[in-house]
Amino acid sequence: MAHQLLKGKRGIISGALDENSIAWKVALKCFEEGATFTLTNAPIAMRMGEIKKLAEKTNATIIPCDATNVEEINKLFTDSQEVLGGKIDFVLHSIGMSVNIRKNIPYTELNYDFFQKGIDVSALSFHKMLASAYKLDALNEHASVVALSYIAAQRAYPFYTDMADIKAMLESIARTFGYHYGKQKKVRVNTISQSPTKTTAGSGIKGFSDFYNFADLQSPLGNASADDCAAFCVAMFSDLTRMVTMQNLYHDGGYSSTGVSTEQLEKFV
Repeated sequence: MAHQLLKGKRGIISGALDENSIAWKVALKCFEEGATFTLTNAPIAMRMGEIKKLAEKTNATIIPCDATNVEEINKLFTDSQEVLGGKIDFVLHSIGMSVNIRKNIPYTELNYDFFQKGIDVSALSFHKMLASAYKLDALNEHASVVALSYIAAQRAYPFYTDMADIKAMLESIARTFGYHYGKQKKVRVNTISQSPTKTTAGSGIKGFSDFYNFADLQSPLGNASADDCAAFCVAMFSDLTRMVTMQNLYHDGGYSSTGVSTEQLEKFV
């Protein structure tokens, strides 16, 4: 049931690849809640994905953008304001890529060129987006910026290799830029640490299916779905969370606070 929590708000949603993407679900939910927004992704991702279908469903304009390129990011914010008719109220950063993971390279043997690429795409892009919006004064007061993270930023998950370090950097950027943007324009900057989610990107991680089931057993509420995450993002974009900033918010069914579940223990009996 829609509550029009985002009625009259303008946004930018990055990272929607296909209907399994969290960003795709966020776009649908934001549209349902009354928002208007632009969609963006890297040109190569757009060729691989189905973003045009999403744009048609949500009456959104697509603005291609390489999130590692500051000039293109500046254009994204400038063009989005022109298309939407004013400053931006919310931004979703849903951008992540690890060549080391794709190539199954162990953490102790990382290719550092690949590592640098992952940092640029998955973490520095967040700083670049925030810095661009800050310099262009592209966001309204009390705007909300959310980036998607994972608990491996705080704890060791061997299969997550360099993305764990990259997500830790992403969360640090949210805290530090959140301070500066909060002081300047009361803009909120947060990260959401989501459950393992059956997205195209997540499913590419070796052993993902087994770990998904493991996390589901540990979480009292079970794993949070992409649709659940979309609803949480809407709450973070809405005026109901105006005093929440510089936080990493766990959206994982209680996984992060559970040491072990009885269901997991029973597996060893």
